[in-house]
Amino acid sequence: MTSPSGTVAQRDGAALRPVLGVTLVAALGGLLFGYDTGVISGALLAIESDFGLSAFSSGVVVSSLLVGAMAGAAGAGGLADRHGRRPVLVAAAAIFTVGAVLAALAPSAVVLTAARVVLGLGIGVASNLVPVFIAELAPPRYRGRLVGLNQLMITFGIVLAYVANYALENVTHSWRWMFGLAALPALLFGIGMLLQPESPRWLALNGGPERARAVLARLRGHDDTAALQAELADMAATSTTGGSGARGVGRWRALTARSVRPAIVAGVGLQILGQASGVNTVIYYAPKIFQSSGLGSSSAILATVGVGVVNLLMTPVGMAAVDRFGRKRLLASGAAVMTAALAGLAATLAAGGQNSSYAWLAVLCVVVFVAAVATTLNVVVFIIPSELYPQRIRGTAMSATMFSNWTMNFVVSLTFLTLLDALGGPNTFTLYAVVCALLTLFAIRRIPETRGKSLEEIERELVSRTA
Repeated sequence: MTSPSGTVAQRDGAALRPVLGVTLVAALGGLLFGYDTGVISGALLAIESDFGLSAFSSGVVVSSLLVGAMAGAAGAGGLADRHGRRPVLVAAAAIFTVGAVLAALAPSAVVLTAARVVLGLGIGVASNLVPVFIAELAPPRYRGRLVGLNQLMITFGIVLAYVANYALENVTHSWRWMFGLAALPALLFGIGMLLQPESPRWLALNGGPERARAVLARLRGHDDTAALQAELADMAATSTTGGSGARGVGRWRALTARSVRPAIVAGVGLQILGQASGVNTVIYYAPKIFQSSGLGSSSAILATVGVGVVNLLMTPVGMAAVDRFGRKRLLASGAAVMTAALAGLAATLAAGGQNSSYAWLAVLCVVVFVAAVATTLNVVVFIIPSELYPQRIRGTAMSATMFSNWTMNFVVSLTFLTLLDALGGPNTFTLYAVVCALLTLFAIRRIPETRGKSLEEIERELVSRTA
């Protein structure tokens, strides 16, 4: 005789295949996020040569993407709460396509900067809604790994960007080809999302119970009426308890409610400290970091490809661990390793200067840092907020969360070269190491554990703890 827990496990296993198909399509948004984020690291050297950019104007070109991402992240959640997750993701695919073409054809640094803002809009929407969309489809047993697949695609997109940078390095106007290649996956993303269902949780909350049931039956891979009705009833009951009528400004005001506040502190704090750790300086400026340690231009770009491969290969390790060991423990342990790696990089740069014999030791420290980030922070940074927030305001809460992410990303990327010039490599990376240490403490004190719980169960626990 099969036990109830065994029946649940069997149903979750049956649900994995159809949900995985939808997740892979949605995660193309993550691939575009990664490609358009990482491509600038190799393209920047050629862009500086073509347009004669200064250090400051180079920083503007790099960080303009983040201005768009802030706007996209801020606006996407409210639109998705009103109109659904799927149509807003389809719109993001169109934005990615337009941005890629505009960047490839840009006649000046000003137009290129505008194109990067457009690409940033797409990235902001994708960073907000892809994790939410996947989390709302996934069975609790596999939710961490499925949402983590978005991060895997982000890292895959970064590696594709690095490989494209290296392969096209000696091509005339190489950076135009680097940007233009992103149009193809953007088109695939848009077509694929048109064929996918809407989130059943959004449908259950917005007056589509029959559509929600049909979508849920498709995603769960069975037509067990009792099981489906129980899941739908849980969604509807939890949404009703929080007051599902919030609209517009009311949704933003709801983020300050006492029952929501701990989740917002955890979600937003994670984004701010995660970005302030300097994690994306490696993505944006890896060749410059390696050149400052003594490597030549070609070796620096090749080493950057290696870093991207490590990022890609270590992400599945984190995906496998997140549902086994939990979000909180994974984040705290990873932040501690990040602290040690950045402290080692600072010490190496201080000891070696431009001595090439120390260069590969600096590369090793960066690799350890990236491996720790890939297996911990980057896996949970989207999973945790996508699970914590109440259904009725999940999109809006994710907007606030990802806006804080991209704002801090913007500040760090815009100031990195200035910090490097003013403080030098050792002091700059010591500063980032201190932030990583603070992230370790924050994970221990403020991040709740959500492993293995349904989104409705997490929401009820949050309300009960603050009642």
